[in-house]
Amino acid sequence: MAPISDLRIAVICSCNMNRSMEAHHFLSKKGFIVKSFGTGDKIKIPGSAADKPNIYDFGITYDEIYQDLLNKDKTLYTQNGMLHTLDRNKRIKSHPEKFQEANEKFDLLITCEEKVYDQVLEFMETQEPSDNSIAHVINFDIPDNLEEATIGAFLISDLCTMIIKSEDLDNDIEEVLHTFEDKAERPILHSIIFN
Repeated sequence: MAPISDLRIAVICSCNMNRSMEAHHFLSKKGFIVKSFGTGDKIKIPGSAADKPNIYDFGITYDEIYQDLLNKDKTLYTQNGMLHTLDRNKRIKSHPEKFQEANEKFDLLITCEEKVYDQVLEFMETQEPSDNSIAHVINFDIPDNLEEATIGAFLISDLCTMIIKSEDLDNDIEEVLHTFEDKAERPILHSIIFN
């Protein structure tokens, strides 16, 4: 399937496990050129209690996490949706990726929470622009649960669809974001960075 736009999109959450992967899955099915990332130090997913998360290093595969949770408590991780989430993830790509280790350029970086937005901007400020192409970093908060990740993926898809209809994104971006903000009823953060 040919892409519906040449816009290169990155969707970024903390662990590249739930919100960014649901959006990655949704956007790729719609024909967008998309990758997903996390910005956290570690991958943290719910454990047997609120104060006992499962913690993994970036570099582990989704399948390895799946097998680990299966061995720990198949019933718990089936009920809380983690095995289903990991099953979806491993059909999209092999492992969680850390944004700070990616050396690709994107036109649009969509973050799913303000902390992640700040981490992306902080990291980009340390990078030397290679060709001074403009990228837009956009954030709206998506709570980190399965239902909100699905709603967030729909909203991200709507936003990307609005953006690709613009003939001059750099001039139209504020208007597009204002329209989207009203429709989504979520506050938006936006910054321009140079690649």
